[in-house]
Amino acid sequence: MSDLRELYQEVILDHHKRPRNFGPLAEANGHAEGRNPLCGDYLTVQVDVEGGVIKGVAFEGAGCAISRASASLMTDAVKGRPVEEAERMFAEFHRMVTSGVEDAVEESLGKLAVFCGVREFPSRVKCASLAWHTLHAALEAKGGTASTE
Repeated sequence: MSDLRELYQEVILDHHKRPRNFGPLAEANGHAEGRNPLCGDYLTVQVDVEGGVIKGVAFEGAGCAISRASASLMTDAVKGRPVEEAERMFAEFHRMVTSGVEDAVEESLGKLAVFCGVREFPSRVKCASLAWHTLHAALEAKGGTASTE
């Protein structure tokens, strides 16, 4: 196993064991639930958006290491960013985990690049993207339940 792949695994395990932004968000003005019916992952994403900027974001729920780590890294990545930028990041992240992409896309995602190897395991793509689909629903004020299906 390459050193880079080992580092990526360490980052994923760290965010799974000690997720950032986990718990309720008191100031939330948007939320959505997410479900991955294939593996049973579920989560809720709460956002506090003011003036088109994500001032706060948090998640709650349970899932596999990939799902939980993805939610943790996602919340770190989008907090303080404009909604449009978070939506762009979602599109880039989804492209990265579903198809071979240029290194430039992986580089633009920063720490989120730890999920680039997920594309080698199609059943895990939904685990990695669940939090992103749920964030998208929360930002669109759809509420309800986002699904990976």
